[in-house]
Amino acid sequence: MAEYTVIQAAGQEVRVSSPGKVFFPELGVTKLDLIQYYLTVSEQALNHLRRRPTVLKRFPDGAAKPPFFQKRIPDTAPEWLQTAVITFPSGRTARELLPSDAAHLVWGVNLGVIDWNPWPVRDPDLDHPDEMRVDLDPTPEATWDDVRQVALCAGEVLREHGLTGFPKTSGSRGIHINVRILPEHGFIEVRRAALALAREIERRLPELATSKWWKEERHGVFIDYNQNARDRTVASAYSVRPTPDARVSTPLEWSEVPDVELGDLRIDTVPDRLKAVGDPSAAIDAHAGSLASLLDLVRRDEEQGLGDGAWPPNFAKQPDEPKRVQPSRARTHTD
Repeated sequence: MAEYTVIQAAGQEVRVSSPGKVFFPELGVTKLDLIQYYLTVSEQALNHLRRRPTVLKRFPDGAAKPPFFQKRIPDTAPEWLQTAVITFPSGRTARELLPSDAAHLVWGVNLGVIDWNPWPVRDPDLDHPDEMRVDLDPTPEATWDDVRQVALCAGEVLREHGLTGFPKTSGSRGIHINVRILPEHGFIEVRRAALALAREIERRLPELATSKWWKEERHGVFIDYNQNARDRTVASAYSVRPTPDARVSTPLEWSEVPDVELGDLRIDTVPDRLKAVGDPSAAIDAHAGSLASLLDLVRRDEEQGLGDGAWPPNFAKQPDEPKRVQPSRARTHTD
């Protein structure tokens, strides 16, 4: 019989198989260690997960091995699991997990979940996002200081348009900024607002930031507006990321952004940080704002002949989507 233990969480008994299985080889962090971390930060993590459809990104062989994505919860799952049926751009549907308490976190980690990847909507309204996501993704030549400078600019632009951004480290190489919004618009409009925001940041920091979708056209820090398209997800706050040092996607105060170092925020340091300084994102739900001002920027962009930008490749071709232009090849002879 396989080794297992039973974890008591949120009034449920959750059976955990192979609790001693090593998930982070370089640190010796086991499945049970990861579960204990999520139990410690469950209140803060669930503030960003509760009632949100969540894709299970499973690492059955630990963080050093490739994961696979599971969108559909099997019928054999425990009856107490909360789920919701969501619709993808293709029109297909799936019953996805709604992490609602610590027992859901334990159940997911037992399946190999390391980081949590929720949609920006909340059940029961699954068609109107209540969160816009600003994903700052550095190109290989960008520095960490470039990312921090672009993040500070993004926070400034958001404030000018009546919105409050809550920054967090991605746990990888970038910074995410979560923005609570009133659930008044569909995914397409939220994405348009995010693209307009990206273009405004690019105007202010043309040497550091880009909104160009095609990789060969990017420089500096890419502001990935397409993370706001339907069916796109990012790692949520307090998620442990599959890095060798088990970094954590950690919420920050804006005053911390200029000096934060990614390597300081790990599975072994974040619980103590929470005790010392609290959760900078605790009040995020109290700051839902309107996209009206950013949507005015969309109209300005349209007047200047700028379209909706390129869409992710798994989406149907959009009517005004720009065609990809391949870089010109250097001539090897003269005419």
